Amino acid sequence: MGQNLARRMRPRNIDEIIGQTHLVGKGKIIRRMVETSLLSSMILYGPPGVGKTSIASAIAGTMNASFRTFNATTDTKKRLQEIAAEAEFSGQLVLLLDEIHRLDKPKQDFLLPLLENGQIILIGATTENPYFSVVPAIRSRVQIFELKALEPVDLEQAVTLALSDHERGFDFDVKIDEDALYFLVHSTNGDLRSTFNALELAVLSSQEHHITLDDMENSLQRKAATFDKDGDAHYDLLSALQKSIRGSDVNASLHYAARLIEGGDLPSLARRLTVMAYEDIGLANPDAAVHTMLALQACEKLGFPEARIPLANIVIDLALSPKSNAAYVAMDEAIADLGKYGNLPIPAHLQDGHYAGAKELGRSVTYQYAHSFPNHWVDQQYLPDKIKTADYFKPDDMGKYEKALNMRKHWIEEQKRGRKN
Repeated sequence: MGQNLARRMRPRNIDEIIGQTHLVGKGKIIRRMVETSLLSSMILYGPPGVGKTSIASAIAGTMNASFRTFNATTDTKKRLQEIAAEAEFSGQLVLLLDEIHRLDKPKQDFLLPLLENGQIILIGATTENPYFSVVPAIRSRVQIFELKALEPVDLEQAVTLALSDHERGFDFDVKIDEDALYFLVHSTNGDLRSTFNALELAVLSSQEHHITLDDMENSLQRKAATFDKDGDAHYDLLSALQKSIRGSDVNASLHYAARLIEGGDLPSLARRLTVMAYEDIGLANPDAAVHTMLALQACEKLGFPEARIPLANIVIDLALSPKSNAAYVAMDEAIADLGKYGNLPIPAHLQDGHYAGAKELGRSVTYQYAHSFPNHWVDQQYLPDKIKTADYFKPDDMGKYEKALNMRKHWIEEQKRGRKN
């Protein structure tokens, strides 16, 4: 068959694109641009294997436009000139510019006039955030769209299609066991290219084209221990990881994280670690949340196996950090009161007073601007009357930052008591 499965199954038109419905679904922006033939240049950014090249080729296929590819790192300016010359005679030409964030200045200078006059429709592709990595001159001339990692249901749809399409997929019947399919679509981190590569390897190495869980484990070089049919074992591991980190047991935390890493489910790990940074560590160490978000961004770019390195840093940091759940407990109490009392009237002095007639209605008349007072604080009522004495936030005093917040809270309370006395 020559080309690999991922290339053979590349969508030929916009209706064949898997996932990214927020961009190509019915009534969404890229589909509207294509259907109205008002296509403009764009940059698609997101993790590897989520459809950047596929969307570009599908757009060209749907619009019957010429389609060319260019790699900013490996292709020369001469090739860019050849593509531009071709665009003069081909009518509409769609150019996929891969790794657009690496485009050097001579190529940028040549490209900019082509974007201005519409000689080519540029579709840039990058795994980097273009708001930081692409020069403003190009950024200002294109639309920017973010692509998401595909969901397991999207990957399962793609696998089913590949197995049933005897022209582009496999020209023979393939049977895949349910647990093997589940493992495949849950362990490739939303990367369709990786999913197709693993599927193709499993098919070619299986007995009589029947893919078992063992075949898929060999293909992915990963054990399915963390993926049971109903997902119970997987969620048990996530629960054990969170409870171990909450309990400050760094060794248990590393153990359960290692099992999840071996399962390859980076999105689930990322979501759970992000929740923990705010739920369990919280105000006791706010820097832990910053470290977690930065490390998870690195994980996204690296993928496995290298992603295990920043993950190790996060797990150890969260496990040994001081813990506080005061912030989210306070929010839950506030939400509970909202459910109990409903939307209580906002005090008149806090209501908007910028419109005509507001003063006649008593809006914002007696409001006191805190910055005009010593210590940028003034004693006035902020809560609705019915809950004006509510005290939701009860700091745990577990870290320097939370202690400082607690001191500020006590100072304000003392000022209120002093004024009343």
